[in-house]
Amino acid sequence: MTSTAERVSGPASAGPDTRRAGLRRSRPAGSGPSGSDPAGGRGGRRRSLTASRAPLVLLAPAAVLLLALVVYPLLRLLVISFQDYGLRAIFTGQAGFAGLRNYTNVLTDASFWPVILRTVLVTGAMVVGTIGIGMAVSQLLTRLGVVMRTVVSVVLVLAWAMPNVASSLVWQWLFQPFYGVLNWIITQLGVFGDHTQDNWASTPGQSLAIVLSLVIWQAVPFVALTLYAAQSQIAPEYYEAGALDGASAWAMYRAITLPALVPTLLLVTILSVIWDFNVFNQIWLLTKGGPEDTTLTLGIWTFVKSFVSNAYGQGAAIAVISTLILGALTSYYIRRLVRSGEEDL
Repeated sequence: MTSTAERVSGPASAGPDTRRAGLRRSRPAGSGPSGSDPAGGRGGRRRSLTASRAPLVLLAPAAVLLLALVVYPLLRLLVISFQDYGLRAIFTGQAGFAGLRNYTNVLTDASFWPVILRTVLVTGAMVVGTIGIGMAVSQLLTRLGVVMRTVVSVVLVLAWAMPNVASSLVWQWLFQPFYGVLNWIITQLGVFGDHTQDNWASTPGQSLAIVLSLVIWQAVPFVALTLYAAQSQIAPEYYEAGALDGASAWAMYRAITLPALVPTLLLVTILSVIWDFNVFNQIWLLTKGGPEDTTLTLGIWTFVKSFVSNAYGQGAAIAVISTLILGALTSYYIRRLVRSGEEDL
């Protein structure tokens, strides 16, 4: 039995807390200080939506440029390769459907396979020369003082920044007969006789040599500076430990430097393959694909078919085939580069 006081005082003393708890339980979510504000929730969703769209907005200009300058020309090139596109089509704007005839004519052409083999060999020589000399120049930069390293870096940047046409004209002047600088120097040495009248572009071996030297000279600065930037990030403690163990400079380069440079080497190799495979200005200005088709690569052959023979459909077919070959050549290196990046992560 409970007393009257207990019946009166018990519920009275417990009433306020119970009512507060009941109010807290009955208050709808987000309607007071303890809940989230619906307006604030909508604002948060708006902010998150804006943040998610920000990368798309920033990438939109680059995407538009890629569509206009890369994707559309490739699609247009693919369409022309299936058309009977010639001079009449240029003036009338109408070209008939040729089917696979352009590809058949290109693949059965007697020059096709020699041009393919020559392009691969010339590209390989350019890439090997560029990477080899670039690695040597990069190693040289690590051993120079601050002043000489700055001077060499500026010279490399200036050589790399020179336009292809300008550098090709300079190279043409260097190897000109009668007043070419190189012929004059060789003649002044007096060891090889008089070479003043030598025309380097008229001999197959010499014409290939001047093209390779020009392309490699232009590409070495990028490779050297890129490899030097990667090499400068290697911790010096590794070389100190190798020196304490009595390792030679070549042993440390092979065991420390080369493994650290593998991702960068893969990247510059991919870029060199792409650039050297598509070389056109240097070859056309120096040799025009000659002599005896020594420097006739796919890029030159495409130009000759399109703008000399006016067979634009066949030229487009050669360009499509070149794109497929280039994709096949670089796919292995791209997979290696992606795999190495995943391993680093």
